[in-house]
Amino acid sequence: MLYSTTTPQAKRSKLRELLVPGTARQFPGAFNPLSARLIEQKGFDGVYISGAVLANDLGLPDIGLTTLTEVATRAGQIARMTDLPALVDADTGFGEPMNVARTVQELENAGLAGCHIEDQINPKRCGHLDGKAVVDTETALKRIKAAADGRRDQNFLIMARTDIRATDTGPAGLDAAVERAKALVDAGADAIFPEAMATVEEFAAICAAVDVPVLANMTEFGKSDLFTRKQLADAGVALVIYPVTLLRIALGAAERALDTLAADGTQAGAVPDMATRARLYDLVDYEAYNRFDTGVFNFQVPGTPTTGPTTTGASS
Repeated sequence: MLYSTTTPQAKRSKLRELLVPGTARQFPGAFNPLSARLIEQKGFDGVYISGAVLANDLGLPDIGLTTLTEVATRAGQIARMTDLPALVDADTGFGEPMNVARTVQELENAGLAGCHIEDQINPKRCGHLDGKAVVDTETALKRIKAAADGRRDQNFLIMARTDIRATDTGPAGLDAAVERAKALVDAGADAIFPEAMATVEEFAAICAAVDVPVLANMTEFGKSDLFTRKQLADAGVALVIYPVTLLRIALGAAERALDTLAADGTQAGAVPDMATRARLYDLVDYEAYNRFDTGVFNFQVPGTPTTGPTTTGASS
């Protein structure tokens, strides 16, 4: 009932335990708090919170328009709904090194288990789009060092994302990604997120080059093929994210339902694809709220009938 009973500190310790090279732990992306609970019920190891999803949910493109406050608030709402550890996309850290340090502390305050910070220039863009550019190595390292120095809970995971593999200008390619990943680890990164790898062999090369866990981003319609969990585990990957999968599925279903409603004048044709009322009530743990409410609110309010315990639960 209400929120997670597992403390943020325990979730951070759990995330550290999970990130073993070669295990390819699956973290689906939650697009709202209720979807995080669904991810937990389906037996996954953790929850990912995508910066693109947070921006898109506000009707914005993923080009660095969201603020720290928006991201920390919504990510915190998602993280508190599940006992699973939640990893959040912190873009470029929302400013200069001092801002990056504050970002980490705000995400700690919000109950996140960790975050990743990337080396793109501002304004950033989706990692699987063309036209990306990254900052120089010194600037990238300052961001990660500031993040590591800023955290108060040493179990809060600082992951460094590098987009250098698929940039259009300056150093690019796998060799550049390997060199930058090594430097980011030396600067204090606890894990590495190499964005837009082209093959499983490229993931394996990154895993072999660093002695920290490596994340693989399996986003649809991107520059990477949708490799299986086994393929990525065999390459040495510790964590696999599916950042926009649930949002895309939900939007597709919503659009089809609206088309049905417009065409038929009723939603009846879409009902078989809906979560039932019973399933929704189960997901939000409606019965637990009802029991709690009945147990606490058991006194008689003056002027009301004396037909039994009064509850404030909704009837529909």
